[in-house]
Amino acid sequence: MNQAIALIKHPVGEVKESDFQLVERPSLPCEEGFFRTKNMWLSLDAGFRHWMAEGAGDNYLPGMQIGDPVQGVVIGEVIESRHSGYPVGCIVSARTAWEQFSVLDGTDLCNILSPADGVPVHQYMSTLGLTGMTAWVGLYRVGNPRAGETVVISAAGGAVGTVAGQLAKAEGCRVVGLTSTRSKADWLGNEVGYDLVIDRETQPDLDQSLRDAVPEGVDVYFDNVGGHVLDTVMAQLKEGARIALSGAISEYEGEVEPLFNSYELVTKRVRMEGFMVTDHVEDFPAILKDLQNRLADGTLKSFEQIYNGLSETPRAFCDMMHGASRGKCLVTLD
Repeated sequence: MNQAIALIKHPVGEVKESDFQLVERPSLPCEEGFFRTKNMWLSLDAGFRHWMAEGAGDNYLPGMQIGDPVQGVVIGEVIESRHSGYPVGCIVSARTAWEQFSVLDGTDLCNILSPADGVPVHQYMSTLGLTGMTAWVGLYRVGNPRAGETVVISAAGGAVGTVAGQLAKAEGCRVVGLTSTRSKADWLGNEVGYDLVIDRETQPDLDQSLRDAVPEGVDVYFDNVGGHVLDTVMAQLKEGARIALSGAISEYEGEVEPLFNSYELVTKRVRMEGFMVTDHVEDFPAILKDLQNRLADGTLKSFEQIYNGLSETPRAFCDMMHGASRGKCLVTLD
């Protein structure tokens, strides 16, 4: 048998632990061209909330159906194989589901991992995985920061935000974060290295707080939130600014918030670009090498919040969605 976390209700508004259930399902056969993994780590990513909604599904992923294991990215060890490219004993990352065991065919972001000496394998699901690569691609392929510029990052205390902030700081930029609470803001300044952090708990007027923090305007905005936050920043851009659209967490659990300042993009010659990190697979080896080098020389730190056991996955996901976790949210199954 195979334990999994299934979606038992399409979330409406804020996702709840009761939207999920730990279930046992028959193990699938491992047929020719497939291999079986014993999963070790689960990655929790806010973007998957979008595909939990009723009627979800788009050009990127199908919507999740009631009773099915929840989609997610995992790291696992191959324990049975009828696939020549994935021998028993190798460690792989793949997009599959919140479950103990997975049967895979080598597609859907499946890669064999070769962890560097001294690097914990779970970091290949955080700073050295899709999280770190999302920060890298958004910042360098879209944001193109230059020394002395001001970079603003929303959801700064999340998985992508903690990495993007450090990368921007390493480029000699002044880095301003947007986050939920004062305690998280203090942590981002003291531990992650942000120059200044605005929190909505003690600074609810984002427009005024941002004007006070960056009176000359914003050069690069790395957006993980969308909606009102994006609209507010759009009104405070410099000429030639760049906006990297990485996520829109404000829309995952509520109504889409309108944008009123889009004409600013025209008059200030701003480039705003959405991106999917999976469109840059051919660059992953080079990006991974760069991130590994930064970790090794201490110019980049990895921040994770780790939960233990498959049954803790719903709580971990809800904590992440509602701002209770810091850095990358992971679940260990060992």
